[in-house]
Amino acid sequence: MIKQIMLMRRMVMTARNMKASCLFSTMKGRNESVINNSSTIKEKVDCVVIGAGVVGLAIARQLSVKNGRDVLVLEAASTFGTGTSSRNSEVVHAGIYYPTNSLKARFCVRGREMLYGYCKEHEIPYKKIGKLIVATGSSEIPKLNVLMNQGLQNGVDGLKMMESCEAKILEPELQCVKALLSSASGIVDTHSLMLSLLGEAETHGTSFSYNTIVTGGYLKENHIHLHISGTKDLENWDGRSSLHPELILIPRLVVNAAGLSAPVLAKRFSGINCRAIPGSYYARGSYFTLTNIKAPPFKRLIYPIPEDGGLGVHVTLDLNGQVKFGPDVEWIDGIDDIASFLNKFNYSVCADRANQFYSEIKKYYPDLKDGSLEPSYAGIRPKLSGPGQGSVDFVIQGEETHGTPGLVNLLGIESPGLTSSMAIAEYIAARFLK
Repeated sequence: MIKQIMLMRRMVMTARNMKASCLFSTMKGRNESVINNSSTIKEKVDCVVIGAGVVGLAIARQLSVKNGRDVLVLEAASTFGTGTSSRNSEVVHAGIYYPTNSLKARFCVRGREMLYGYCKEHEIPYKKIGKLIVATGSSEIPKLNVLMNQGLQNGVDGLKMMESCEAKILEPELQCVKALLSSASGIVDTHSLMLSLLGEAETHGTSFSYNTIVTGGYLKENHIHLHISGTKDLENWDGRSSLHPELILIPRLVVNAAGLSAPVLAKRFSGINCRAIPGSYYARGSYFTLTNIKAPPFKRLIYPIPEDGGLGVHVTLDLNGQVKFGPDVEWIDGIDDIASFLNKFNYSVCADRANQFYSEIKKYYPDLKDGSLEPSYAGIRPKLSGPGQGSVDFVIQGEETHGTPGLVNLLGIESPGLTSSMAIAEYIAARFLK
């Protein structure tokens, strides 16, 4: 039955210029009596990707376009890329910050090359504008040297240490005592990138089901069984009564790329080794837009020395030259499973946070005028470590870790997740396809 539904949806998407409809709106009309009068429908499928963010889209494209697999993408929101993928700096990172041979270092360096190549081939807007990581005091110079050495060990090209006068020639508004230039860093139009990945995946047979949530699952006869519900069912759930799935999918391969809710979902798979699933933490980052200026003060990305939980309040530019500052780090808690599944995070930007921004920004941009920052947007980082615990690598778990065949969990895919997305997809296909 699921194949008939998917075939019908592909015909609908073609007729509507590939605008996806919800799987369950189709299924309910034809199978309501079956669901009410018998056990929940179970269907075998090939590959399921949970989450239609940039990483999920890259994986769907890889599996369908490069590996010829039949792919179904399940997304809780009404469209693709509404979470972390659309609430970030849109920076293409070089691979400087991460421990050598870590997944972040490997995927960032490889992913950057793949991303630039893909953008050029598919005419995705991007600019390799470069980045300056700055030391604003002599005490920060040793940290800058560490970053330089780390980047070289990771195989990052185009790195150059600069004295203050050299950096000021490149960026006259910049104040620093020393700077590290990364010429490989850049920016990308994330929405256009995701739209291209989605289009390629759909063209090669991938189906997308929006307003669709995987609420958990169980292991039976050595196969993972996924509990599927509609978003509205979860929104109307009281949290106490039993939540019966509308459909149970039995995939050969399922990739949990649910982003913010990935660790929460992983712990809801019965039969999995839950002790292998790390805890989840959330860090909100706010952005402010620079206003009341005649021309952008910077042509490149400007980053301070990294801070606990992030890379510091930095300068980023969009492809139109608009300057933004952010993100900061604000740890949040009290997020239950349902709020996580439904992306019910508080994305508002408190105008009062600008007071903290001014003091941080003026360390490297002293001519910033008071009253020139306006609240822009906020994003949430899906972290695996809390305040003061240090940075943690990406976690990619297969059967050897959690004991469940056919299940891959992607956990803590924060920055540089956007840059790494295509490399992660390549890795998933190479390691877990059978």
